[in-house]
Amino acid sequence: MASNKISLLEIIPIFAEYRNNIIINIKHLQEDYQRTGIKRVKGIRNENGELVQPWLRTEYIDNAEYVGMGKFQFNRNTATINMLIKRQVKLTKFEDQIPTLEVAGLLVNDLNTFNNYTIVSDGKINVKSLKVKISSKKAFDLLKEKAVLDAEDFDFNAEYTIQLDNLPLVVANSRYSSIDGLFNELAEIKVLTSIICAHLKKESDVFIEVQLDEFKKHYLSKNIYINFPTSNEYTDIQEALANGTIDSRLSYKIDIGSQDILNLSKLPSANKFVNRMYRFYNKETGEIIIKPSFEMAFNKNLAVRYRLLSSRTKMTKIDELMKPIFDDFLGLEQSGIVVGILTKVGADSLAQLLEDKQTGKQISKEEMVAALTAANTKLEQYVEKIYRDKISPLVFYIGCTGLLPEQMEAKAMTAEEAVAKYPDLQFSKNEQEGTFFAVDDSIISIYAKAEYYSKLISVDIDN
Repeated sequence: MASNKISLLEIIPIFAEYRNNIIINIKHLQEDYQRTGIKRVKGIRNENGELVQPWLRTEYIDNAEYVGMGKFQFNRNTATINMLIKRQVKLTKFEDQIPTLEVAGLLVNDLNTFNNYTIVSDGKINVKSLKVKISSKKAFDLLKEKAVLDAEDFDFNAEYTIQLDNLPLVVANSRYSSIDGLFNELAEIKVLTSIICAHLKKESDVFIEVQLDEFKKHYLSKNIYINFPTSNEYTDIQEALANGTIDSRLSYKIDIGSQDILNLSKLPSANKFVNRMYRFYNKETGEIIIKPSFEMAFNKNLAVRYRLLSSRTKMTKIDELMKPIFDDFLGLEQSGIVVGILTKVGADSLAQLLEDKQTGKQISKEEMVAALTAANTKLEQYVEKIYRDKISPLVFYIGCTGLLPEQMEAKAMTAEEAVAKYPDLQFSKNEQEGTFFAVDDSIISIYAKAEYYSKLISVDIDN
């Protein structure tokens, strides 16, 4: 922890503000880099375990020594900071390196790959230093003032070394925002986001189905991101452990939950929940769709009703949270909860369409897909702001120090003690060995999970 020295947590916002004025020596970063997960390679393994390569590959257009400083991202439940570096690439055929310039009527000569470099891993520095060039004197002066740069005069041609391993990670006696009510807000948004994403799984507000099929053949997502299939480099984890090519470490997860639901991972997917609680059926024939999913929701011949639950079906706190949102979205009840969530995050177009739909107005598929897509972006941005401002800094502090902030006074509980006090909580195998704190109306969970990582140095592959 920092006392009178700036912490890494305080430096990151400065990097973020001036990221367009700082370039990083990528070769140095790769040479000094330790992978934090098992190396993955492009391709899929056949039934014999042999790797089948994709028919396309990427080649870097910028083979320069320096790349732009990436965006910094905090992991949502570990004390981990990643730097996401974007680099321009072209698609070429694997066999003859002939470039692919057009797919489904779209030029694809301006593609990017995104590579994650873990700066801090589970509360420990993973990248000791960055070698950079700085084009802004204002950025140089600020970093020098914070004693991060050991240089006297600004020189845009000079390479500076920013030493990270001598910085404390967090500030002593840090104070953090209250987390009261945050879990329920995030849980409601996650439920609605899951419904929207299930609708949009095979839909686009820009491209038609045939184009999406072409993108998929060329390993492109509907948002035109490169999306190669990948496989673990090692087919036998135990063998790789034995020969020392991989190792394991304990990763400490810090989750925020309520007194009813331990964390967001307990919420099932939208399609799984709709299959548990509802039935889609053909309005003309009455035929029941055995396995309903929201991909079918654009079929105008389909209607929805409640599923007849057996007497053995027990309604859980998760059901009680999710069902009102589903009921409202599906039009079985008109509570206004969905429109309330959408209005809060600024997704007004979908809120209006849903209100129009409830009055019997016919909505075209194109209108609905466009509104769902826009709403999904708004919901993601809203959630990201909550994590960035209120949750991730707290998770990082706890993960780095092993302590709750001073203003959060709570007695540690085992899983047995927690479930005795809050009987609706459900625990996974790893969580059963964890430690739990009741902070106001929230539960903070801390538990360990074994993670494997490749011991070889990685170059340009996501962690």
